[in-house]
Amino acid sequence: MSMALSNMTHYSITDEEFSQFKTLLYDESGITLSEHKKTLLVSRLTKRLRKLELKSFTEYYNYVVHGVNGGEEFVQMLDLLSTNKTDFFREPKHFEFLAQTIMPELASQRKIRIWSSACSSGEEPYSIAITLCEAMGAKKWDCKILASDLSTRVLSHAANGIYEKDRVKDLDSARLHRFFLKGKKGDKVKAKKEIAQMIAFKRINLMNDDYPIKSALDLIFCRNVMIYFDKETQERLVNNFYRYLKPNGYLFIGHSESLQWLDTPFLPVAPTIYQKKDVDEG
Repeated sequence: MSMALSNMTHYSITDEEFSQFKTLLYDESGITLSEHKKTLLVSRLTKRLRKLELKSFTEYYNYVVHGVNGGEEFVQMLDLLSTNKTDFFREPKHFEFLAQTIMPELASQRKIRIWSSACSSGEEPYSIAITLCEAMGAKKWDCKILASDLSTRVLSHAANGIYEKDRVKDLDSARLHRFFLKGKKGDKVKAKKEIAQMIAFKRINLMNDDYPIKSALDLIFCRNVMIYFDKETQERLVNNFYRYLKPNGYLFIGHSESLQWLDTPFLPVAPTIYQKKDVDEG
């Protein structure tokens, strides 16, 4: 009976409750929630409140902050409020730059370390792996890709490497045949070992100043993440990335993002592509 009643419940959020969630999201994930997102928050979390049989957003806030499963619930909440949609080879200029500029620069050592820092459901790191395989040709390289996200749910999906056929419809037939296995029913594909073995998936919160990364990186992808952050958080994040890159390493950001107004030592190389250069190098 309680479930039937809860499904009839209509929720609204007070200014005070919304302020609590704004602070929580900012402190824990760096996401800035503007006032006009109030309706979005209510619509996306209502189903969750009903499932937990909670009567108000205050009860839900207390559940997230003080509950036994609060940590897991915070990630669940973040999933509901975030847009996890991405595509294979989204913003293709980045993958062209990786193949045509970065790989030749590292050809003498044949070793590359890349971090896909907000990998969502995995299309980005698999696209990176495909790019590396194609650029290497017959030569053997030491390639490692770290793929991270705050959400354990999307990481689990990404690590499985299984996608609906519709998700890979824009890949040409040669890539599909080489890098993916078809499911028995023909409605899904799975990433082959050739690309999957390059990638290690790990949960990382970008708001932590110290990341569990042991070796310096040649390239960091952080695309369409900073749009959720305020200027101060963007600067902190970008300067953290700078520390983890090798000299002359690169940072790729999203097409709607820019470092132009941030206090950061990165130098622009191409649209949405930045390089770590020592100041005296110019």
